Amino acid sequence: MLLIIYMKKNYNKIINQIQKIRSKNNVNWMNILKLAFDLDPKKASKIMKKINYDDKKISNLLNQLSKKH
Repeated sequence: MLLIIYMKKNYNKIINQIQKIRSKNNVNWMNILKLAFDLDPKKASKIMKKINYDDKKISNLLNQLSKKH
């Protein structure tokens, strides 16, 4: 029982670290996005379309995984 509690706390600690890093990285990502659209909106739009397409493929795969459990 103590091992389970320890593992849960350890998972939460790691998850909190990931969340903190992601929040900073999301700000950086948004800054790049703004810069891209400021410099070349047409090219930026094409790149975002490709990113969105791949994100949808990833989302579909994640849905498949979540249905299996």
